[in-house]
Amino acid sequence: MKKITNLFSVTVSVRCLATQAAPKSKAVQDKTGKNIVFVDGIRTPFLPSGTDYNKLMPHELARHTLMNLSRRTGVPREAVQYVVYGTVIQEVKTSNIARDSALMAGFSDRIPAHTVTHACLSSVQAMTSGIGLIASGAYDVVVAGGVETMSDVPIRLHRKLRAILLKLNKAKTPLQKLKLLGSFSPSYLAPELPAVAEFTSGETMGKSADRLSAAFSVSRQEQDEYARRSHQLAYDAHEKGYLTDIIPFPIPGTNKVVARDGGVRVSTPEQLAKLKPAFIKPHGTVTAANASFLTDGASAAVLMPEKKAKELGVKPKAYLRDYIYVSQDPLNQLLLGPAYAIPEVLARAGLTMQDIDVWEIHEAFAGQILANLKAMDSDWFAKTHMNRSEKVGVPDLSKWNAWGGSLSIGHPFAATGVRLVSHAANRLIKEGGRYALVAACAAGGQGVGMIVERHPDA
Repeated sequence: MKKITNLFSVTVSVRCLATQAAPKSKAVQDKTGKNIVFVDGIRTPFLPSGTDYNKLMPHELARHTLMNLSRRTGVPREAVQYVVYGTVIQEVKTSNIARDSALMAGFSDRIPAHTVTHACLSSVQAMTSGIGLIASGAYDVVVAGGVETMSDVPIRLHRKLRAILLKLNKAKTPLQKLKLLGSFSPSYLAPELPAVAEFTSGETMGKSADRLSAAFSVSRQEQDEYARRSHQLAYDAHEKGYLTDIIPFPIPGTNKVVARDGGVRVSTPEQLAKLKPAFIKPHGTVTAANASFLTDGASAAVLMPEKKAKELGVKPKAYLRDYIYVSQDPLNQLLLGPAYAIPEVLARAGLTMQDIDVWEIHEAFAGQILANLKAMDSDWFAKTHMNRSEKVGVPDLSKWNAWGGSLSIGHPFAATGVRLVSHAANRLIKEGGRYALVAACAAGGQGVGMIVERHPDA
């Protein structure tokens, strides 16, 4: 398999290709008959778990985005007909967080809402569910988003203790209750903590990222260099005021207002090199600095047909043109979703790599990103795993996550999808591009690719 020696050789080689790009006159076909538009997307600042959002429930973060969405877009709340929200680690008190958040945000109780979960793709799933509802003619104006709070996750009692308590609730006599209590063991007091691990393999995603990096010969130095790039770009984007999707969040009970993402840290190569491997010790390459961190945050967007946007007098930012979900081996290819999704969605849309002006790709781990790039640049991988005669190739990295990514901005599992699309649309407008490609990997060996086209009036 052909290997890319380092991150910078990727950049140099692809920039040479970029100078030979074809004229961008291609039009992507609208397959829905509705010209569905992304009016705008907003989000809370993304903060490391256990910090300023640690006393908040998920619906409070979601409520903030829903309350501010109408103010940002000009779409009246009464015009919204449906709400779809994603979440991964579910708060049991708000099992349908889409409905509960919408009601708390002041939306009419006549607006139906449902919650989806698709691991790290959850708010993309919310958006594509919205696309389906609009394309079917059931609704015109759909709000889609996602929320995650890792500061307070549900911790369950031991399964055997749960069984005893449920039976105690049904026991009718003191003797029956004593008999049940007699079956109790102190070992049942050990709680069941949620694990960020694959159910089918039992392996943590971090360990999988370590193995994937080794399989594609991604060095520790390459990973640290990529992570440093992500943080530097995110820092620059904050300083230049590019991250306009952020809605400042006032922390309840304090005078503090959070207005920036809390995980952006620009470190020196020497500082990064000192960190110890986090998952495979002592020879692993994934560290706390080159992996995305547990994050709290929420996002929301409003979608509708272009005709409806004109009726409401709102100015959309982009068209949501095409998308594809993919899945592959959840053990050895858990994080290769982008490598599979990117060529698929390009083919569906009738575009080539050179037609894409903006790339927004979820950064679960630096090693995962670089492994995907190496897979895309490998003829062996294309022939062996993708049934392709030749490699896909790699994009110009100057167009890749230019405002930072999940490694630096943060990754609230279910909220990242809307953040990716928002950044894609905002970058297209700022940079004068036409097409963006959004892609992400997810637990279960799944992935998504989506084509976003700048609206001519944006």
